[in-house]
Amino acid sequence: MADLTSTFAGIKSPNPFWLASAPPTDKAYNVNRAFEAGWGGVVWKTLGEDPHIVNVNGPRYGVVYSADRRVMGINNIELITDRPLQVNLDEIKQVKKDWPDRAMVVSLMVPCEEKNWKEILKKVEDTGADGVELNFGCPHGMSERGMGSAVGQVPEYIEMVTRWCKETTAMPVIVKLTPNITDVRYPARAALAGGADAVSLINTVSSIVSVNLDTMSPEPSIDGKGSHGGYCGPAVKPIALNMVAQIARDTETARLPISGIGGVTTWRDAAEFLTLGAGNVQVCTAAMTYGFRIVEELTTGLSRWMDEKNYSSVESFVGLATPNVTDWQYLNLNYVTKARIDQDKCIQCGRCHVVCEDTSHQAITQQKNGQRYFEVIDKECVGCNLCVNVCPVENCITMEQLTTGADPRTNNNISAEYQNWTTHPNNPMATS
Repeated sequence: MADLTSTFAGIKSPNPFWLASAPPTDKAYNVNRAFEAGWGGVVWKTLGEDPHIVNVNGPRYGVVYSADRRVMGINNIELITDRPLQVNLDEIKQVKKDWPDRAMVVSLMVPCEEKNWKEILKKVEDTGADGVELNFGCPHGMSERGMGSAVGQVPEYIEMVTRWCKETTAMPVIVKLTPNITDVRYPARAALAGGADAVSLINTVSSIVSVNLDTMSPEPSIDGKGSHGGYCGPAVKPIALNMVAQIARDTETARLPISGIGGVTTWRDAAEFLTLGAGNVQVCTAAMTYGFRIVEELTTGLSRWMDEKNYSSVESFVGLATPNVTDWQYLNLNYVTKARIDQDKCIQCGRCHVVCEDTSHQAITQQKNGQRYFEVIDKECVGCNLCVNVCPVENCITMEQLTTGADPRTNNNISAEYQNWTTHPNNPMATS
């Protein structure tokens, strides 16, 4: 059996699945239930200074659904914990005592003054927590007060606060990064320069998910008014994967441990984050959608996949996909594919033809001998795979690689099929 035990930034846990700092980790009751279900660790919902925060007493979440009403994304306007600081600290201490083998990391956010960070760090240390996560990512409510993403968008602030924390505590310091920035590498470099033991990302994406067209207010609506919130869930996974890969690929931050966050719902999602360089993953939306027992599917699925691939430990495949992420100019322009339709599987819906005809390269027929029939016209097909993406039948349309040779722009040493394509007028790289 594959070994799922994980050591991240020096913090050990029985598996790489942690609950992210969010409503599911707001109190001992929730965290105890999570550990009973099998989660490897938690990041306790962000603590701040007293007097404690006052949250809205109305809708806090806006949701984006798929056509079958699956939750694709949640927008939330909830602030950091609104429970008294000492209550949280007492509960953290007890939970860690009761579950010594689980990772207990505490998320923190206080005003950007050295004394504030040093005071709260000493209090957290007394709980026996395994580490802290500096919340430099929250895009709503707190950012307007000069915290959260207001810090995370300024690399100099990240480095400064991280250094304060590292000078104050022996606990591992994880810096949580905001995606609401042009280039995430600069905040990651700043965290490393400040001495961070790891980074976690992504925090939520600043967003308005919908507008109520009857009340003319954004959702969630509070007494006829709405605000931007933080967007998370499966819909943000592509953004998160890219940012994790950016940090893992960057020569300046390649050695920095990464906790991957953003839309992890299945074991496959987790594996993708890990292969791109994350050392573990954090989950929120999936737990809020399906409950804590989803961790059973995550651990079982990842373990089975590891057995199939002969990966003995999580560390054995972390970062394996990172070298295959490259810049566009280094892609092999001599790699050629064409779409192929399996006529035995085709249900004659015509979606491939319509999207190719209307929005792509007019490379799929609609009729043959007067009958409804869909077939790829090789000389028109550019291998974009749009037809594969819209086909409702799995593996009905596949991409077939052609034999190729040198760079098509030089038209040297390549197959006859591809030579025809390189001179086709619809080819933007066609040779003259």
